[in-house]
Amino acid sequence: MSERLIRPARTIYGSLRLPGDKSISHRYAMLGAFAEGTSRFTNFSTGADCASTLACMEALGAKVRRPDEHSLEIDGVAGRATPPDHALDCGNSGSTMRMLSGLLAPQQGSFTLIGDASLSRRPMERIRKPLEAMGARLTLTDGHAPLTIEGAPLQAIDFTTPVASAQVKTCVLLAGLQTAGTTTVREAVRTRDHSELALRAFGATLRRTVDSASIEGPQPLHAIEAAVPGDISSAAFFMCAAALFAGSGLVIDSLGLNPTRASLLDVLTALGAHISVLNLEEKHAELVGTVQIAGPAEGLGSTEISGPLAAQLIDELPVLAAIAPLTRDGIRIRDAKELRVKESDRIALVARNLRAMGAEVTEFEDGLDVSGGQALHGATIDSGGDHRIAMAFSVAALKAEGETLIQGAESASISFPEFFDLLDLVAER
Repeated sequence: MSERLIRPARTIYGSLRLPGDKSISHRYAMLGAFAEGTSRFTNFSTGADCASTLACMEALGAKVRRPDEHSLEIDGVAGRATPPDHALDCGNSGSTMRMLSGLLAPQQGSFTLIGDASLSRRPMERIRKPLEAMGARLTLTDGHAPLTIEGAPLQAIDFTTPVASAQVKTCVLLAGLQTAGTTTVREAVRTRDHSELALRAFGATLRRTVDSASIEGPQPLHAIEAAVPGDISSAAFFMCAAALFAGSGLVIDSLGLNPTRASLLDVLTALGAHISVLNLEEKHAELVGTVQIAGPAEGLGSTEISGPLAAQLIDELPVLAAIAPLTRDGIRIRDAKELRVKESDRIALVARNLRAMGAEVTEFEDGLDVSGGQALHGATIDSGGDHRIAMAFSVAALKAEGETLIQGAESASISFPEFFDLLDLVAER
């Protein structure tokens, strides 16, 4: 386990261009590997999770090449995966395991998906139920991985997700892509729509309403060329850091600004941060732009995050909670029980680490109350092997008194290997 020492900063200043969006990279890798022809991508995610997806797709027969450090080529299998003679290792990536299950369920052959200790604790019943309703044969281990799929022809269904989950929605749509008839996924809370946009980019026909997505199967996919926009969930750490310092100035170029992912900009604006969006354009139906952010002279105010907003911000909630003591009036988070079944119990870990830094926090089953106007001091932070906890408290440490030691700092490589180097680049001390 590696450690990283974070010292306080005077301000945040500079410009960044971030690695490709992890959610989009997962989907482009799967669809490119499943499509007919050769797909070419630039700025593909550098995170370990997306490397797990690529390795799984290679094991299923796709060919992956890196002509140079900035580009990736994938020769697809034209809709027919080859069952490997070994288990597909999804590493730490729940996205890989849940979405890939939908892709494989209609295929011929037997497929076993495994993951690391963290992934093997995360709930997989949420994908078993819709896939079995379609006629798939899945075997879980007490509701968790390892997961075995016996591929078979499926039947279309009309399914309502019980939990807001873009991964579950994608799982069902990828199965429906290969199934005769119309498969519909309905959701009470709209989740990120990268899968719907990516499927269309690869040539699939898909219908959407406010609360549903429907796909007619079977349909072929065709290779594309695309640049993956910068990851807004990775940008969240730098935007929150800049918002903490009056007079800061940060510019992030070529950032993905999909409306189902960009709620953080609204939250930071409500807290008082000064944000401008420039050069907004559309690429393969994904919005991409440049974001400028500066901290307000009077400091950040307060906000409440609950209901659909909590689901949309699920990846950004840890860093918002970590900086909450440094706002004037605090942040209240509710309807975020999903945080307890991520790579760690993120609610418990955020509360424990805030207390270690001297903050008062009240923990609830589905969220946290963190009052503002508090001072933080340096402490030893237990990341729990969770990349977002390690990065969130690195941001809080920039405004703490004294040095902070992040234990398990290597976990940042799951989504963002360059994080600490880029933080050093823009944190002026």
